[in-house]
Amino acid sequence: MSTPKRPRTIQLFLPTGDPAGIRIAEQTTSIIRVIEVPRSDIAEFLAMPEARQVGLYFLVAGDNKDEVYIGQSGEVGGRLMQHHKEGTKDWERALVLVSLTNNLTQTHVLYLESLAIEKARSCQRYSLLNGNSGQRTHTPVPLKADCDEIHDIGSLLLATLGYPLFESLTAATTSSVQVFICNRAKVTARGIYTNEGMVVLKGSSAPMTTTRKTEQRYFDKRDQLLAKGVIVQQGDRFVFQRDHLFQTPSGASMFLLLGTSNGWVDWKTEQGMTLHDYQGRTLDSLSGRPIHSDLLVQGSAHP
Repeated sequence: MSTPKRPRTIQLFLPTGDPAGIRIAEQTTSIIRVIEVPRSDIAEFLAMPEARQVGLYFLVAGDNKDEVYIGQSGEVGGRLMQHHKEGTKDWERALVLVSLTNNLTQTHVLYLESLAIEKARSCQRYSLLNGNSGQRTHTPVPLKADCDEIHDIGSLLLATLGYPLFESLTAATTSSVQVFICNRAKVTARGIYTNEGMVVLKGSSAPMTTTRKTEQRYFDKRDQLLAKGVIVQQGDRFVFQRDHLFQTPSGASMFLLLGTSNGWVDWKTEQGMTLHDYQGRTLDSLSGRPIHSDLLVQGSAHP
């Protein structure tokens, strides 16, 4: 379940002044903070008092930062240093959840670890590198309620930093949002356009090969998603096993067509209206006046 959407005030602090370095996110009315630590800056984090706290942590890996390992520790800085020295996990960023008042206990973080693994597995946004589901000990009801609230705030802070581990790809059910279809060249795909890009829905399928002149990079991307289990081969087609986000409509349609495509044209409603025209109509209805088509985004053949 996604964090409830309502207005929030989030504070970001750069302790080194480097936007690409350590970043600290807090909700101004909460005692929970999330610290983003590049692996190259782990020494700076170890010098911070938060490194000696009980905490929950996330190790982000993968070329597209789409893999995550979730853990907890009674001294989170020491545990991160262990991961760094062992070298068994190929991570580049650590995200550390701690309390401003240093009041998290081992019971808190054991419950939070198990809950985070369960939620991340359910959301399927990231490939989960954990081999188990964590260790959820007996948790009194009041403490469980506190942990559920901590998880919700942590989820919001993670998403603010650019890591929406627990955010649903589609905020609503497909029955209450506009679904677009792509059916060129024997493709049979359904998708939802969100503020993050185009989500191709589970069950969408396309041919494994194409007769069009194309480039190797399209096949490489297909093979990457095959290896991750996002798609599987069924005969001469590949089929999506779960919803998958592409950053742009064109990126989604090019993947399906194994070649160049303008997703703003190739994604259409069931009535045949292109995504470009549908967005234009929506903007017209919201503004109360026509918006000239030359002011709308035309899309591109690049993802």
